[in-house]
Amino acid sequence: MQAFFFGLGFSAQRAAAVMDETGRYEQILGTVRSPQKAEALTHARRNVLVFDGTAPGAMVGPALRGGVSHVVLSIAPDETGDPVLRHHRADLDAAGALEWLCYYSTVGVYGDFDGAWIDESAPLVPRNMRSDYRVIAEQQWRDYAAARGVPLTILRLAGIYGPGRSSFDKLREGNARRIIKAGQVFNRIHVEDIARVTALAAEKRLEGTFNMADDEPAPPQDVIAHAAGLIGLPVPPDMPFETAEMTPMQRSFYRDNKRVSNRAIKQALGIEMLFPNYRAGLAQVLENEP
Repeated sequence: MQAFFFGLGFSAQRAAAVMDETGRYEQILGTVRSPQKAEALTHARRNVLVFDGTAPGAMVGPALRGGVSHVVLSIAPDETGDPVLRHHRADLDAAGALEWLCYYSTVGVYGDFDGAWIDESAPLVPRNMRSDYRVIAEQQWRDYAAARGVPLTILRLAGIYGPGRSSFDKLREGNARRIIKAGQVFNRIHVEDIARVTALAAEKRLEGTFNMADDEPAPPQDVIAHAAGLIGLPVPPDMPFETAEMTPMQRSFYRDNKRVSNRAIKQALGIEMLFPNYRAGLAQVLENEP
């Protein structure tokens, strides 16, 4: 078996490593946007190719046709749809060994529920164009998987964090802000949980749409305060949402307020989250710092 990752970003890199560690795959392949990054990430058992989403990747087609069995898709769609389907659908069609697809989406597809608990049955009413594109891309991949006759797992990811990408980094860089919006909560998901679930779903050839979120949605200011206490830095002052300076993208995140249930993925795989809340996740990040 061979696994192929379109878009070796933060989460996909860790998922590729976990799948490699299982010993079930003869080779792990993936794409990045530049030759420099491809060279930096390539090693003995992982072949990294270039695909920037604007044109077919020169080596991607032959790789897909050469025995790839599991494909994980971690590239954001744009206004014209999913770039992988746009440029490499025919290569996927010709991948004779293909037996499973996985698409990384976002809980942003749900939109705002005023802090209420939701699960995968909630209607999709996204509040920004980025999430609109995700809704469209999810359906494109469902349609493709059905036509191709292979199972598809869609993982809707909450706010991703982990080593090198956490509140600790923002605090040390002096960029952490405690923006206060009454009643606002977010779910998060540790990168190790994403990686583990991806590997388990691949093994079982899981099919369906699932939320990937922690057990405990929490106000963002609480996470910053807890992280500051763990590393002995001052807690940033409260900053009212109404007067805080933010980019349009930053402000758009605060338009969605919901508590996302992860029950379905836990039941489907018979697991609990490795890091069910931000306290456990931040402790792991701190413990694994050099």
